[in-house]
Amino acid sequence: MPSSVVLSAVPFALILTNAGTVNAQPVKSSAVSRADQDQGDQFVPDQPEQWPSAVAPNVHTYRGAHIPDDTLSSLQWARPIPDEKYLAPLGPLTAPVQVAPVPPIAPRPGKLRFGDLQVDSPGWLGREQAIQLNDGAAETEAGLATFLDSIGMERSRSDRVAGETVAGAVTGATAGAVAASPFGVIGGVAGGALGAVIGIPFAPIGLVAVPIGAAYGLALMEVPIAALGAGVGATLGAADALSAPPRALHD
Repeated sequence: MPSSVVLSAVPFALILTNAGTVNAQPVKSSAVSRADQDQGDQFVPDQPEQWPSAVAPNVHTYRGAHIPDDTLSSLQWARPIPDEKYLAPLGPLTAPVQVAPVPPIAPRPGKLRFGDLQVDSPGWLGREQAIQLNDGAAETEAGLATFLDSIGMERSRSDRVAGETVAGAVTGATAGAVAASPFGVIGGVAGGALGAVIGIPFAPIGLVAVPIGAAYGLALMEVPIAALGAGVGATLGAADALSAPPRALHD
């Protein structure tokens, strides 16, 4: 295309662009009433509307009780750690029935709580991530306690079983991951090497396959063993809590 044709098209394109911009803007009335004209120099035209002025729809302000900054939880309806001075007998169990949901248990300040297991929150773990861990563990524990209530278990016993089950699962998963770490290293190296073989021909974008392959190989070796450890730990924790002898509350 000749350059003169291109240059001549530029002003025309600019005219179309400006016309579209003008048409897109809301039209404001410039009419002046007779009363405004009578005011003479005192007449002040309408001030332009402040931008941006749109109001977001579907706004529902979330309000609740203040949770101390050193407590790593966002669960508004949490309850304190239960009193362990007494423990009801296991008693007869029934088929599940509808029961009120059991509130989750709040962690102690600065602690990560996984059932009966409580540890200090490490400095490298962000506050939001710590809250997510605590909330997830507390809700899992509360869900298990609610089920145990539904089959006729008394509150102190169901709290004990739920707490030890969650703690055992976390402990078992950690032990399984530690035991599987040598195999995880082997899997990570093998996965990274495979990712390099696949990604190097497409470098530099293809190099992203190296960390992906390493992570996949690591998870492929460690996750099954960690899951097995979690299952064993949860079973042992539940069995210990179910078989624990009752403790009477004396006057």
